[in-house]
Amino acid sequence: MNVVAVIMGGGAGTRLQPLTRDRAKPAVPIAGKYRLVDIPISNCLNSRLRKIYLLTQYNSVSLHEHVANTYQFDQFHRGFVRIIAAQQTPDSESWYEGTADAVRKSFRYFMDESPDLIVVLSGDQLYRMDFQQVIEQHLANRADVTIATKPVPRSEAAALGIMQVGEHNRILRFVEKPGDTPRLTELRAPMYGEERYLASMGIYVFNRQVLQDLLADGSRTDFGKHIIPSAIEHYNVHSYIFEGYWRDIGTIGAFWEANLELTSPRPPFTFYDSRAPVYTHMRFLPSSKINCCDLNRTLLAEGCIISGHRILHSIIGVRATIGEGTVIEHSIIMGADYYEFERKAGDGPPMGIGRDCFIRNAIIDKNARIGDGAYITPDGKADGTATPLFTVRDGVIVIPKNTVIPPGTRL
Repeated sequence: MNVVAVIMGGGAGTRLQPLTRDRAKPAVPIAGKYRLVDIPISNCLNSRLRKIYLLTQYNSVSLHEHVANTYQFDQFHRGFVRIIAAQQTPDSESWYEGTADAVRKSFRYFMDESPDLIVVLSGDQLYRMDFQQVIEQHLANRADVTIATKPVPRSEAAALGIMQVGEHNRILRFVEKPGDTPRLTELRAPMYGEERYLASMGIYVFNRQVLQDLLADGSRTDFGKHIIPSAIEHYNVHSYIFEGYWRDIGTIGAFWEANLELTSPRPPFTFYDSRAPVYTHMRFLPSSKINCCDLNRTLLAEGCIISGHRILHSIIGVRATIGEGTVIEHSIIMGADYYEFERKAGDGPPMGIGRDCFIRNAIIDKNARIGDGAYITPDGKADGTATPLFTVRDGVIVIPKNTVIPPGTRL
């Protein structure tokens, strides 16, 4: 089968603000050295899907740079990762108005490859999946559409898109975010455990002609709200049950938790699987340097200079510098895009974390300058608080990219 993969990378990511203030959501760093978009692209490459389209729109410059610098195939390889940015054309003067609208307006580019199947993926999830297994089941069922689903408990199901399946996992009904109501109870999937529900993962396999027909109505702008309910009503739609690790990283809280889970000795998701590696940009940085600092349950990226007192249960990103006497707990330090000596020094404190700082339950975005003696925690701050220096969401304090925190500041 001739298969193309389409990754959605154009959303504004408002729930991840301020991390998405200067970048698209798929470009947000994760695990110290990767970007969120590396996950779906790597899953495609490891599944032998080599024709990949990335649809972009919002704050897309850094995303374009990362993909262009990372995914370069040689001239003897027919694969590609091709960016399709939102554009005005003679047929349409509007930008993408939803996930389905983005695919509709880009469809003519997919047709250059004459695909039999089109795999549609989200750009902001953490998981590892062999898409060839999904395709094999799709063909065996003679399905028109296959939707990857995951069994979830009732506590999670209320806020997700829930599927009700019948014989051979054919999908009979779909309800978007049903809430904790009697309607949710009707959608139970007890064959996968008591009080379990099948939630859509936002991963779809379409027969080309079926997708083209579903997109013909220009008023259908969203997959979850419009395309999938219509497909269930008119076509043979099946569920592929996935029971591995999967995390939708749509909020600050989910992003913070998913990152810190990676510091465990046996995390639920691992970047150490050599059979299905996660690819990213090769930076050719030196090894990290640690000067008398107590590191415990910490993921440390390359190119760092660490002189702190204690770092506990944290992620330290590329090129991070941390001064003497500093304590960091339960935090994500994203590091820097460059070393300060490579460019003109900015105003205020040096790049990185200064001396004798205390940081807990925080996300420090790239290129931040934290002055000596700064104290940064979300304690005593109302959720939703937002200032030019910080934002508090889901019990986590976020310092935006390029922010300067003067010495001695207490946040």
